[in-house]
Amino acid sequence: MPPPVQTAAAAIAGTRACASFGAMARRKETLEGGLFPAPRPAQPLAGRMRPRSLDEVVGQEHLLGPGKLLTQMVAAGKLHSMILWGPPGAGKTTIALLLAQGSNATFKSMSAVTAGIAELRATAEAARSALAMGGRRTVLFIDEIHRWNKAQQDAFLPHVESGLITLIGATTENPSFEVIAPLLSRARVLVLHPLSEENIAALVRRAMDDHERGLGAAGLKLEAAALDEIVRIADGDARRALGTLEVAAELARQADSGAIVIDHVREASQHRGLLYDRAGEEHYNVISAFIKSMRGSDPDAAIYWMMRMVEAGEEPLFIARRMVIFAAEDVGNADPRALQIALAVKDAVDFVGLPEGVIPLAQGVTYLASAPKSNASYRAMLAAREDVAARGTLPVPMQLRNAPTSLMKKLGYGANYRYPHDYENASVEQDYLPADLLGRRYYEPSERGYESRIREFLERHRQARRTTGRVEKKTRNE
Repeated sequence: MPPPVQTAAAAIAGTRACASFGAMARRKETLEGGLFPAPRPAQPLAGRMRPRSLDEVVGQEHLLGPGKLLTQMVAAGKLHSMILWGPPGAGKTTIALLLAQGSNATFKSMSAVTAGIAELRATAEAARSALAMGGRRTVLFIDEIHRWNKAQQDAFLPHVESGLITLIGATTENPSFEVIAPLLSRARVLVLHPLSEENIAALVRRAMDDHERGLGAAGLKLEAAALDEIVRIADGDARRALGTLEVAAELARQADSGAIVIDHVREASQHRGLLYDRAGEEHYNVISAFIKSMRGSDPDAAIYWMMRMVEAGEEPLFIARRMVIFAAEDVGNADPRALQIALAVKDAVDFVGLPEGVIPLAQGVTYLASAPKSNASYRAMLAAREDVAARGTLPVPMQLRNAPTSLMKKLGYGANYRYPHDYENASVEQDYLPADLLGRRYYEPSERGYESRIREFLERHRQARRTTGRVEKKTRNE
């Protein structure tokens, strides 16, 4: 049986670092009762199987292991403020606890969900007393730090900046959006990856074999198909994997079965929630993949990302609205029907609702992804916007102005305007832009889909306008 608190440096860095942790060994009894209390039978399996040392951590090899950042920090016995950013079940809390274990510091923990500025001030005062009395620094672990608002983070900033408190924050949300810039600049942001299928399988096997903390004493076997199903359901989340295993094992015991089979796992998992926070980064990642798949004319990928959103509980009208925007921005005049179809999909989804509403969504997504693409009208809009911003309110040419009064007519409003319907093909060569922008071209149709016909039409008229302009200029000069 391994000791409740194992020197992480000795386990990873070898005997070279043992001397750095003499102080930690002397306060072993404190850590036993605080960071790593003895496992309780009623404690969930994921809690009982929490690693007791860094060498027990599975995954995150880019941060842990010989020569890696966190391993070197532990070996040196000195921590720096950091924010651990990663998906649920990746090991953020475990790694934070193990890092605190390996530092000669007082450890405090709080959840941003329940703690406020009052608790923070009390922690700062305790840290100041610990530093004054024994010279010991304080490591503060804040779970779900993204839930603190700007005022709370501002109140915490001076204590991190002065070095009074070493911060270890854990978050599932992108710190760029959720953590204030001054705090980010004083803390390393370390990205934790979802655990691989091999990592999850290793954790499940460890729990099955462990007689003290795991399920080894139950005498159950785990069928290969059941293990594969747990790995699939976990989706990189160790906590979910162990939770599913624990319930599946209980179902196997109730059925007086000597093995955990795939049906036990499926019954235990019921319906798994997909990683998709409608207010968080994964929301933007998935919608970005959805739009880019349609833009890249890949209907298979587009409908996969659409179903990821639907199955995760995304509002279907949000998806439909993005499709309407996409039809105008990315398909454009290469297929003018695309916008009509996108609007019809929006109306159909609103009228039918879920679950059947996903059928018109699928039709619209596959149509948009397969349609010819052109963003020429979108680029024309951007170019015109630049000229509006740069040139200001250029005067409207006199021939284009309305002349509802006799005074306006005398001033030349509407003079020499040529009414296109009085000419062959309802087309006449005249200038429609302000004088400072004559010759400016915003809309350059592509040669894809219906827009190729628009391109031919405009080229004929633009060429005629240039010819007419030269003739009129020559006549004026004579």
